[in-house]
Amino acid sequence: MSKILEGLNAAQQEAVQTLSGPVLILAGAGSGKTKTLTHRIANLIANGVAPYEILALTFTNKAAREMRERLAGLLEMDNNFSFMPWMGTFHSICVKILRIEAENVGLSKNFVIYDTDDRLALIKRVMKELHINDKSVKPRACEAAISKAKNEGEDPDEMLAKAFYPNQKQIAEVYERYEDMRMKADAVDFDDLLVYVAKLFRRRTDIRAKWRRKFQHILIDEYQDTNHIQYEIVKLLVNDQMNICCVGDDWQSIYSWRGADFTNILNFEQDFPGAKVIKLEQNYRSTQNILDAAQKVITKNTQRSDKELFTEIGKGAPVEIHGARDEQDEARYVAGIIKKSGRSLNDFAVLYRTNAQSQAFEKAFMEYRIPYKLVGGVRFYDRKEIRDIVAYLHLIVNPRDIISFTRVVNVPARGIGEKSVQKILEGDINGLTGKAAKAYLKFADILEELRKKNADGANPADIIEELLRKIDYRGYINDGDKLKAEERNENLTVLVGEAGAYATLDEFLADAALMSSADEEAGKNAVTLMTLHAAKGLEFPIVFLVGLEEGLLPHVRSMDESAEDVEEERRLAYVGMTRAMQELFLSYAQSRFAYGGRSYNFPSRFLQDLGFDPYGSHDLDGDGFTNDDYGEEDFGGSDSLWTRKPSCRGSVPKNYGDEKYDPFPPDLPIYE
Repeated sequence: MSKILEGLNAAQQEAVQTLSGPVLILAGAGSGKTKTLTHRIANLIANGVAPYEILALTFTNKAAREMRERLAGLLEMDNNFSFMPWMGTFHSICVKILRIEAENVGLSKNFVIYDTDDRLALIKRVMKELHINDKSVKPRACEAAISKAKNEGEDPDEMLAKAFYPNQKQIAEVYERYEDMRMKADAVDFDDLLVYVAKLFRRRTDIRAKWRRKFQHILIDEYQDTNHIQYEIVKLLVNDQMNICCVGDDWQSIYSWRGADFTNILNFEQDFPGAKVIKLEQNYRSTQNILDAAQKVITKNTQRSDKELFTEIGKGAPVEIHGARDEQDEARYVAGIIKKSGRSLNDFAVLYRTNAQSQAFEKAFMEYRIPYKLVGGVRFYDRKEIRDIVAYLHLIVNPRDIISFTRVVNVPARGIGEKSVQKILEGDINGLTGKAAKAYLKFADILEELRKKNADGANPADIIEELLRKIDYRGYINDGDKLKAEERNENLTVLVGEAGAYATLDEFLADAALMSSADEEAGKNAVTLMTLHAAKGLEFPIVFLVGLEEGLLPHVRSMDESAEDVEEERRLAYVGMTRAMQELFLSYAQSRFAYGGRSYNFPSRFLQDLGFDPYGSHDLDGDGFTNDDYGEEDFGGSDSLWTRKPSCRGSVPKNYGDEKYDPFPPDLPIYE
């Protein structure tokens, strides 16, 4: 027992030693929740609970694997295939249950599992059979609608009954045929794994009772990320003893866009009366200044639990807030600090809201010769939409570029197949069929028009904009996946903005070639670039949280929806801030190229949550002004929570900070 409790603080020990009844562990960022959960399972086993009687649910296979390894080491047991057989993700556990209960849900024990590509392929086949044009209904949009319907328990008939528009009725028809063909193939998709188990437990009380008896204890990690169907499965499995322990942090719930419902964790005490709530508030990662700043942001949310994080690490350096002139200035500011620090590059992470923001930092790091690595993303000039447009630009400059020609001659699809491409390359234009010949001539005409425009000295940005319009590339990338299409469009907008800084297309392409051929990971010592969503669960000594502007963080999409969406954006900012261990830098740009033009942005309301007034009184703590190493003004003394290092000036409307204010007013402030 002493080993199981070793190294745990009082709250963690309480969580580990409370072995019966419903328990909710509200675990703040960096508070050792995984360690607590692992030690609690170890204590259950030490107190006589068999490993096969414990259901432990995680959200990634990696988390399950690491927890199993830690547990085996703690108990000094062999980590073999029979150890903790019911520890895994919701999907992996449901597969095991369905293999056992296959005949009760109309499947064979050898049923096939369709992955995302398999499901999309079947949907395309169904659409073809039903003669549904993929221009009226995008296959990925159809897939998303079917997935949403399944997770909400809606069958094809119910979808059809609710359908109003013609495309909605078509999707319902696809859904019905898809289900028929899937079942005939003895297959299930990822959504079915959960849906089948939920239906089985809901309809067969005898089978539900059997599994309730089997799982004497249920433990769930990251409970704030459960969706409706996962929540239902858990509720159906909890037996009369209600030995359920959920660990999570509603403050870090950032996945509503994929179905996560953070209110599940807020409603735990209502769902399981008499539940014991244990708060893990001691943080082992960050300094107190970082925690205080993050807490000032998150506590502005109305839907949340109450916690107050503290640390024994010490107060640490003040959080620094920097105002940049534009995205290039912001990136060079970050690069300059890293270059002058003398620290290992692995200590630094740059976190941003959208993938498109990486471009400015990739360029600045190349200029400063700073190795970097993109985590969970593709380098800007390696992204498909960017490579496509750059290939078109190469063809405009050099009509003999065969590689670029073969890449884009049928992008977007224009009916020029491989055989036709080969004939064109061989100079046999007359050998093309009518459709291919017509498409090729139109393709050639577009390139010729743009060559003339380039010869007349047009700005590269104007050439790209006209190209995008003539080939309807923005329509091409809108394949029904709204979020991905939005991201690709943002990348194209960044490309246009970048090209506008060059006098000629040749100059732009030369720099683009250097960027695309850069060694992304020049050795293991490199700065990490990643989105805020990808950063969850990670930590870095020094973090730059960039792009803190209205319309970016919080994202403009959230501001068009509801206050709940803005609250999720605030949780996202909180996640980013709490990745920092020793130093945290927050930055915003006065202007940024976005949505087809240069916009002038207000600093994010999340900065105001810190008590930061970008255009108000500078001497906030009465300590006066001091000069800093970067040639800017340092506002605030050594005892302040944060310091300000601005490089811009201006004014904002008096209603700045009001949740209802317009982030893009008609009369933008004029900056010095």
